[in-house]
Amino acid sequence: MITVHHLNQSRSQRVLWALEELSLPYQIVRYQREKTMLAPPALKKIHPLGKSPVVEDNGLILAESGAILEYLQETYDSASQLKPDNPEQRLNYRFWLHYAEGSLMPLLLMKLVFASLGKPPVPFGLRSLGKVLGQGVQKAYLNKQLETHARYLESYLAQNSWFAGDRLSMADIQMSFPVIALLARGGINDLPHLQAWKKKVEMRPAWQRAIQQGGPFELPGES
Repeated sequence: MITVHHLNQSRSQRVLWALEELSLPYQIVRYQREKTMLAPPALKKIHPLGKSPVVEDNGLILAESGAILEYLQETYDSASQLKPDNPEQRLNYRFWLHYAEGSLMPLLLMKLVFASLGKPPVPFGLRSLGKVLGQGVQKAYLNKQLETHARYLESYLAQNSWFAGDRLSMADIQMSFPVIALLARGGINDLPHLQAWKKKVEMRPAWQRAIQQGGPFELPGES
């Protein structure tokens, strides 16, 4: 049976969703974030990087959510339920699978880091300076970049029901984490097509089952 090493409020929620869409049996080993919001050291016993998700299947230990999703599709999705058949849509499928972590998530992670420079665990005496620095970097660089990406996604979804065409695919599952993070933390208004896509995702029975299995999934906005 497939084993998912699942960290709360993390990218591993995508793997649970994919497994539910494919109706595959699996078991979960649960981990809780530490006060620093980092993964616990116990995950390093499974994979040297100590990150989640990690999946065990048939003697294999698989890391990186995009690689895991591709493995699940290639291994268990013989009917191509979660991969389009159309050649053009397959190009879009490949693009969004890589874009999610290669282009969008680094910006969102940088925004989270710079937004946190005025808060613990930054030493008290450095928080004021950290806050000014963080706000400066966001204003001068990050916010503009995220605005560009958000408008790109919004215009794409204005013309497409899903990220790889007219039905759900692994591309949507891969994009779910950064889109939810963007809507929660990006500070960008007027994104009706992204919001509508998120609502469609959350209405899917497989998504709801994945939430029941993995626990609450909500990325809080900036405070």
